[in-house]
Amino acid sequence: MDRRWIKASEIGEYLYCRRAWWYRVQDAANANLPELLLGSREHARHGRGLRTATWLRLAAIVLGLAALGLLLLEVIM
Repeated sequence: MDRRWIKASEIGEYLYCRRAWWYRVQDAANANLPELLLGSREHARHGRGLRTATWLRLAAIVLGLAALGLLLLEVIM
């Protein structure tokens, strides 16, 4: 009888997708590896886009506040 520990992450993986968990436990080869690699690349590209958007939003806020500050300085003087 083969006894092995079940990790909490495995339970989460099982609850998310039982079939994927079973294939991983059986060490089955993935038939759609090119699609998975393409999906991983697309996820990475999307993540880079989100980081860029976050930095651009921050830059817009800083520049907007700087412009508002300059406008207030002009009104006061």
